[in-house]
Amino acid sequence: MSQPFNQQATCPAAGDLNTELGEFWLENPWQPSEHNLSAYERNRVLLNSASGTYIDVSHLSGGADLDSDSRAVVAGDFDEDGRLDLLVRSSGGGPVQFFRNSTPPTNWVRLTLRGVDSNSQGIGARVRYDVNGNSYHRLVQAPNGFLGQSSARLHLGLGDAETVEQIVIDWPSGVQQVIRDLAKNKHWVIFENKPQAVEFQRP
Repeated sequence: MSQPFNQQATCPAAGDLNTELGEFWLENPWQPSEHNLSAYERNRVLLNSASGTYIDVSHLSGGADLDSDSRAVVAGDFDEDGRLDLLVRSSGGGPVQFFRNSTPPTNWVRLTLRGVDSNSQGIGARVRYDVNGNSYHRLVQAPNGFLGQSSARLHLGLGDAETVEQIVIDWPSGVQQVIRDLAKNKHWVIFENKPQAVEFQRP
């Protein structure tokens, strides 16, 4: 649904409505109505099965499947235990809700890219990483939703692997960079055109 700038604008329905099926139409989204335009569907938590499908594990999420008009979700390892947690903000007020990830821990690597000829955060870089003979692809971005934005850092799941065998980065500048043998459960910083990653040290 788009909202016109002119709050007096009207847009008639394009055809007949079937009210028995619950169809309704507002000629203007600011028009008073008892109808809910946001629906309040329950949130969903999906688990990547690693076979090209997702499993709905909402009922196991500890409340992340709340029935709310949620507009923003931010994923991040807020407690720094190697598992991504969620912050959820719903429309209409109320507190920001934090959902701590308590699934069984596995190995991981966190990457921060630092561009030199590319932009400073490496936004737009394409990253391929090889673990246990399998290749995975990620795009560096800072995904955002309504009043929320996630970090541009990459969180790479390793399962039971001890190292990332190889990382190939295609920077926005056109440079391709290869980094090998990154140890598990560490936060690494990779500078464009530097031959080695540097372990992140908290100030």
